[in-house]
Amino acid sequence: MPDDRVRLFTALWPDPAVRTRLAATSDAWQWPPRARRIDAAKLHLTLHFIGAFPRERVDGLAAALATLEPAPTALRASRGEVWRGGIAVLLFAAEPKVAALHAAIGGVVAGFGVALDPRPFSPHVTLARGARGAAPPLPPPELDWQASGFALVESAPGGDYRVLRAFGDVVDAAARSDVPR
Repeated sequence: MPDDRVRLFTALWPDPAVRTRLAATSDAWQWPPRARRIDAAKLHLTLHFIGAFPRERVDGLAAALATLEPAPTALRASRGEVWRGGIAVLLFAAEPKVAALHAAIGGVVAGFGVALDPRPFSPHVTLARGARGAAPPLPPPELDWQASGFALVESAPGGDYRVLRAFGDVVDAAARSDVPR
């Protein structure tokens, strides 16, 4: 990717306790040898994938996102699935406040010329790629998540994630006090 662009997404960023439970849920799956599991530190619920974005416009995007006031919401894991392409996910029950936040963020990023994903929003955490044949635990995990904010995240070269800005109450080591709020 050219140096003048960054790869971005917005996400619900789990606190350490939720991250630990997400990792434990992933551990409970039966994984085929070729599955590429997502590192626990990277587990999150994507709200919008923005993709390549002009570096000089990131501050403007962050300022526009800061005008949103995310309402605290409760999410509940519903079931695990393997989607087409071998993407293993943990689905969360539809929650009106998450859908409203998704729509509000979509309005902001569309205003910056970002094409939105036309597929219906399906709240999920990706657990692995290349996981065709994986089996989720039965019964489904009991996992509740109290989310009170979201993050603007850079997918950096080498696969690292860097929280650029936290909005609302995002509590995680990745959203330390040195991350602008």
